[in-house]
Amino acid sequence: MTGEQRLSLEKVENAQEHAVHTFMEYWHRFSDFHTWQFWLHMAMLVVPLICVFILIDRKKALQIGFYGFNVHVWFTYIDTIGVRNSLWVYPFQAIPFIPVSFGLDAALIPVLFMLVYQWSINEKKNYYLCSIGLSLILSFIIKPIFVAMDLLVLMKGMNYFHLFLGYIIVLLLSKWIANLFLYMQKKSKATV
Repeated sequence: MTGEQRLSLEKVENAQEHAVHTFMEYWHRFSDFHTWQFWLHMAMLVVPLICVFILIDRKKALQIGFYGFNVHVWFTYIDTIGVRNSLWVYPFQAIPFIPVSFGLDAALIPVLFMLVYQWSINEKKNYYLCSIGLSLILSFIIKPIFVAMDLLVLMKGMNYFHLFLGYIIVLLLSKWIANLFLYMQKKSKATV
């Protein structure tokens, strides 16, 4: 590493350390466990996980869980890109060390998509139509409620249609990856 690169990296690290310190001060002042918003975020984390534990089809738990993990990963990536580029921000968070809404990314959104995925499989319904329906509800009903409650702030021209496109990307990638692994599993059983 060159001296110039090392200095530049040091500058980035110092700025990042300062940003984390500043956000921790903000979190303690406005977003910690003394606020109702903190407890709402905790509920968005815990309640969906309890629901999925109760409602998941145990015969297909690995398939549905793998799909849900895909939703979680892709949604977290998109959310991280949005937050790091100041396209949106979550003024209240349950876990201040993570810049995204952990309750949304790790539980609420993946569980909702998992339940729709499970329902579409078990009831032989069109996954894409069902998931697009859920994406419409999340983008044009739930997210505006979050904005009205100051749980989400959209910036730099971001709008609900952009969020909807993000959901579409997540639902497509998650389904296609799950299908690929199911195909490989089926193929390996056929050759044994």
